[in-house]
Amino acid sequence: MSLLDDGRVSCRTGGCEFAAMSGGLIDTLYRTEGVRLQRFLLRMLGNHADATDASQETYLRLVKALCATDIEHPRVFLFFVARNVAINLGKRRRFEANLFRSLDDSNLGDRVDDSVRTEQQVIARQQLRLVASAIDELPPRCRETFILSAFDGLTNGEIAAKLGVSRNMVEKHLMKALLHTRRRCADFF
Repeated sequence: MSLLDDGRVSCRTGGCEFAAMSGGLIDTLYRTEGVRLQRFLLRMLGNHADATDASQETYLRLVKALCATDIEHPRVFLFFVARNVAINLGKRRRFEANLFRSLDDSNLGDRVDDSVRTEQQVIARQQLRLVASAIDELPPRCRETFILSAFDGLTNGEIAAKLGVSRNMVEKHLMKALLHTRRRCADFF
């Protein structure tokens, strides 16, 4: 750790240089904006658990951004990142809900007739096989990107870093995967 000429602290962590105000930019932002950020995320996401997860993800992304560059307006940047995190989390939650909605059918538990339950289970298995087949048909890099996003829950930036590609390329792979999956599964979903 060393003190820079302009009063910032510089330290090496994980191969990147992290520069922040000597008073601790992250700590200051957390203390001054933490409650406001939590309320903002709660309004966007609708529940405390997702808002808390999104808040943690926001601060992690802020730390990563500080490794790469200096930020002139940290409060604005914090809420910009939080908005993107909330949008991504909302998309992921909707995708998961749509993917497994037939398995979570509340009417299924109310039915007494075993043949109806068996039929619903067969349909649900067919839907899952169709989705799995659609995912398997994707090109390898596109499939890997889709799985890291949809099932492992990684952000686009994390996927880009893990695969050594640009964030733009990750977004292109995800769009291609989602369009392909939607086309292949149009009969069920």
